[in-house]
Amino acid sequence: MLKSINPANLQILKTYPPMQISEVNNIINLTNDAFEEWRETSFSNRSKLMIKAVDVLRKKKEEYSRLMTLEMGKPIAQSRAEVEKCAWVCDYYAKNAEKFLSDELIETDASKSFVSFQPLGAVLAVMPWNFPFWQVFRFAAPGLMAGNAGVLKHASNVSGCALAIEEVFREAGFPENLFRTILVPSSEMETVIKNSKIKAVTLTGSVPAGKSVAKTAGSVLKKTVMELGGSDPYVILEDTDLEMAAETCVTARLINGGQSCIAAKRFIVVEEIYDAFVKLFVDKMKFKKMGDPFDESNYIGPQASVPLRDELHLQVEKSIKLGAELLLGGKIPEINGAYYPPTVLSNVTKGMPAYDEELFGPVAAIIKVKDEDEAIKVANDTIFGLGAAVFTKDTKRGEKIAKEKLQAGCCFVNAFVKSDPRLPFGGIKESGYGRELSSFGIKEFVNIKSIYIK
Repeated sequence: MLKSINPANLQILKTYPPMQISEVNNIINLTNDAFEEWRETSFSNRSKLMIKAVDVLRKKKEEYSRLMTLEMGKPIAQSRAEVEKCAWVCDYYAKNAEKFLSDELIETDASKSFVSFQPLGAVLAVMPWNFPFWQVFRFAAPGLMAGNAGVLKHASNVSGCALAIEEVFREAGFPENLFRTILVPSSEMETVIKNSKIKAVTLTGSVPAGKSVAKTAGSVLKKTVMELGGSDPYVILEDTDLEMAAETCVTARLINGGQSCIAAKRFIVVEEIYDAFVKLFVDKMKFKKMGDPFDESNYIGPQASVPLRDELHLQVEKSIKLGAELLLGGKIPEINGAYYPPTVLSNVTKGMPAYDEELFGPVAAIIKVKDEDEAIKVANDTIFGLGAAVFTKDTKRGEKIAKEKLQAGCCFVNAFVKSDPRLPFGGIKESGYGRELSSFGIKEFVNIKSIYIK
């Protein structure tokens, strides 16, 4: 059985029987049939339905927010913000998809030549639990507007959210089987990916999961987009506004309980301002309350599960044994639920989990460096390359570092890294490949077709 467990009190919310592979195949067949009709619809008709999806999301915002908070522990205010962000991405593609996918005339020796963008078919999405609505909508909104269909395999602990998302598109008036959820364990994914009517795969999740899915998809030559882990470095230079930097960095580390691929994870601080920054940072972390995610005064809820919390704590303990200094937190609270407090480690060096691995929770690793050159070297000394940020009052200096020196797919100056429908999102190295969002994202799962007329 697939179980949805409330991480705040560890009570089972609901169990879901996994679908038999025959039922999954039937769903995929129905989705493919819906695609064959959907691909012929106009952008205008697609847009009208996508705007209706915006209305459904906003009408049921409290219901969906509560469901997210129950299933994975996200503070209720952050759940509401997530629903609003989903509405934003739907609205964005409803208004821009036709422009992004319009034919592009190309001058050649032909009387007419152009590039056209045609849908592929049913796209399988393998999605994680940490942003249970947003991760799905940032694939689904551009995908459906491009004329594709969607098959969602969500994380088993947020099965309720998966079915609710299917409901959004159904209530908005999309064809009955154009977007479907399949409730299956990860062990069945090889069979699903190899189904001939699945034309492409997108995954957001861990590096091992990404490598496994990419290997299977590659064996049958299916296009994939991978958004994997991150160990995002935040470089704090000597001329930064320390108050602003500390406040921004705390937000960047603790948003979603620290359970985000693009959450700030390693804070790389030049020695000239190291002590001052650390004091400000720790003081601000102290005042972020942890507790019941339905209590609006709490900034951090539980981690998504006890095993995930315990894995994070083990990384902290290993880092301390290897010489990291615990400045705040670092203890599992004696309360029911998968809680872990805001935690700060200093004196973090290479070879520690806090330096080398992704810490998926509210744990900050602070690293002291001599100067800008060493800071950039440390920032890039990672297998990951999803997001990065630099803080300096000299914005031209920051822009040069972000553009030319930091090795990541998303680099921000004097701000925390976040996804935005208007900007491409994705990483390099073991953070994955391909892009979501913007005009780049909608073109990942289309046939970019050259037309030549003599």
